[in-house]
Amino acid sequence: MMDPYDIIIRPILTEKMTRLKELNNQYAFEVRKDANKIEIKRAVEERFGVRVLKVRTINVRGKKRRLGRFEGKRSSWKKAIVTLAEGDTIDFVTGT
Repeated sequence: MMDPYDIIIRPILTEKMTRLKELNNQYAFEVRKDANKIEIKRAVEERFGVRVLKVRTINVRGKKRRLGRFEGKRSSWKKAIVTLAEGDTIDFVTGT
């Protein structure tokens, strides 16, 4: 079993995710590629002390990028959108 601090890489704080948080009590995280929904749920519950109702995962493909004549590719990564129980919230400033 992986450590919860290893599974969750970082929270995703964008305008779209702020809207999802306000409307549906959903939060998004970048997670390890090999983590499954059960491990993600357990990691969020342990790390933030909340109840998770649902976990949705998306594999985000890396985009091709150019810098002058040099071409490269951003890394692919995995995103998890977590729905919390009514009344539970996560404050990323304090980590609770």
